[in-house]
Amino acid sequence: MIGTRSQSLWRASGEGFTGLAHIAVRVLVANGVLVLCSKVAIPLPWTPVPVTLQSFGVLLIAVLFGARASALAALVYLVEGAAGLPVFQPYGVPAASRLFGPTAGYLLAFPVAAFLAGWLVEWVSARTSISRSGAPGWLALAAALLPGSAVILLCGWAWLTAFVGAANAAKLGVAPFLAGELLKLSAATGVARVWHSNR
Repeated sequence: MIGTRSQSLWRASGEGFTGLAHIAVRVLVANGVLVLCSKVAIPLPWTPVPVTLQSFGVLLIAVLFGARASALAALVYLVEGAAGLPVFQPYGVPAASRLFGPTAGYLLAFPVAAFLAGWLVEWVSARTSISRSGAPGWLALAAALLPGSAVILLCGWAWLTAFVGAANAAKLGVAPFLAGELLKLSAATGVARVWHSNR
């Protein structure tokens, strides 16, 4: 009896270790994806906010790694940047100062946006036939990812208002990026449809 219990405890602890290792790997890979997407950036002369693939990276890791792992990866990303590691997009104030600069609102929204988008995609994929052809599956996934994208833009705008005012924040931090965000949303939706239909 004691031997059986010991074996059960050993098996349970082993499975727990494997589960933690699996989560750690997912978080590290998701973090790497987010860092790589952050390096694709184009400065715009009329606004302190550059065009980047960061928001696409947030949606992408939410699709590929789920709500919890992607939110943790985004949180690790912020900690890395605060520690001075070169993970943020290359334009703007350096290192930890970025978390207090005009673009900090977008960055601070990443963990929330990743969790929200990941959770909604998981919820939709569990209840909707997203692999079928036509619009319904695509629209369901797009609707699941849209709140995550909106959270990033809204938080970015709200933070930027402290620097330039509400109206100018909308002109400088939201309006120039709406078309690009729709393209990123479409791309992430396509990835989500392929990824979840093949699982």
